[in-house]
Amino acid sequence: MSKTHLINDGIRYDGRKLDELRPIKFQLGVLNNADGSAYVEWGRTKIMVGVMGPREAHPKHLAMADRCRIEALYRMATFSVGERKSPAPARREHELSKVIREALEPAIFVELYPRATIDIYAEVMQADGSTRCAAISAAALALTDAGIPMRDLVTSIAVGKVEGQLVLDVMDEEDKQGDSDMPVAMMPNKNLVTLLQMDGLITQDEFTRGMELARKGCMEVHKKQKEALEEHFKKSMNNEIEEA
Repeated sequence: MSKTHLINDGIRYDGRKLDELRPIKFQLGVLNNADGSAYVEWGRTKIMVGVMGPREAHPKHLAMADRCRIEALYRMATFSVGERKSPAPARREHELSKVIREALEPAIFVELYPRATIDIYAEVMQADGSTRCAAISAAALALTDAGIPMRDLVTSIAVGKVEGQLVLDVMDEEDKQGDSDMPVAMMPNKNLVTLLQMDGLITQDEFTRGMELARKGCMEVHKKQKEALEEHFKKSMNNEIEEA
């Protein structure tokens, strides 16, 4: 695909406008053996997240007396990309595990669970760009499903610069061929940023406009998160009433 074909007359390669999100669908409580779980379809990206804990920290020498440890593990399935991925964990997976943990940790009341650990597992089954953003947004829902108190949901989106234009919700081809990529995560109700990364170069003005675009996108994702939460807990309540 030629780079010049990514945007034509303000319309992107997949038919979206510059500030338009891909279709996003969240679902909670999808795993029986996890304390909390969530699944997300974000365009063609598909990710399953499971949360275990809080549980006693192991090994014990890693326990912290005043708070719990947050651990995140991001993995891409061998079949998640077009060319077969090696089953061995790649350097990027280690990096994104750290990024996901650091984006979510500010929202969790870690002081409530001293000497404990909360584990977050994100499994990418199909990747088409912005997987860290999708994983962070789904993990926030999985933490909620696990009953872990949080200051706010964390929601995430990526803004890119493609052919000199800022675009919202970067897909794979835009990430590979674009000029820059800026993943952002925030707590929308508190208007606090928990993640800000930059790959590539943009001007100060583009950064300011990019952050405004990211905030707009995060609010749209946050709306979908709340809708998924309402649907999940309404369904749980109806099930309890039927069983009673």
